[in-house]
Amino acid sequence: MRVLIVEDEIAAARRLSKMLLELEPSAQILGITDSISSTVEWLQSNPEPDLILLDIHLADGVSFKIFNQVKVKCPIIFTTAFDQYAIQAFKLNSVDYLLKPINQEDLKFSFNKFKEKQSPSNNFDFDKILAEIRKPHQEYQQRFVVQFADKLKAIEIDSVAYFIAMEKSVFLVSADNHRYAVDYTMEKLETVLNPKSFFRVNRKFIVSFKAIKNMYFYSKSRVKLELNPPVDSEVIVSTERSSDFKEWLNQ
Repeated sequence: MRVLIVEDEIAAARRLSKMLLELEPSAQILGITDSISSTVEWLQSNPEPDLILLDIHLADGVSFKIFNQVKVKCPIIFTTAFDQYAIQAFKLNSVDYLLKPINQEDLKFSFNKFKEKQSPSNNFDFDKILAEIRKPHQEYQQRFVVQFADKLKAIEIDSVAYFIAMEKSVFLVSADNHRYAVDYTMEKLETVLNPKSFFRVNRKFIVSFKAIKNMYFYSKSRVKLELNPPVDSEVIVSTERSSDFKEWLNQ
């Protein structure tokens, strides 16, 4: 298996390379590119690989623009932190994807799927994918019903500061610093929250933009957040999500 990795975060690219070689010791990583322009140049100058692992959000734009400049026939596994935008499009077009942060089991599943359905060409409708990503999507959650003592209480989404996973439970923290248990997993919350307003910064926290009080540079290109209401523990945007987090801030 000859693989091209397209990823603009150096740490994420190295981690992906390591996992790939652990799963497929015979795999050959032909190259690692980090932008639309460098990927187009690589594809124009080298034989097409057997598989491309392609990050959707690159430093110089959305990676679908690559396909406006060069013809790609090999299978592609997309990587993204914004599953709300793309999952349905990928399913419709038989394109596999990995949701960041990527873990070994997900990568293994995608490789097995690739092997089972390996074909010399794929008819990907990238225009359809782009249209799906850009069109208005589902109505997102507007309020959460929580238990408050012996009563039920509805928390409006504008009053939610962040969600935190603790001790096998997930809690909603309101802007007035009240904490309520919610019957959701973090993964489920990612599908019902508006991605323009909320971002999952790591495995423990999904934060509202309005709850971010200050941001600081941290080691290994990460970002440290100061939230309001304050949190006892440090809130660090994970290495794999830092690039997408900065893009989220800049929308």
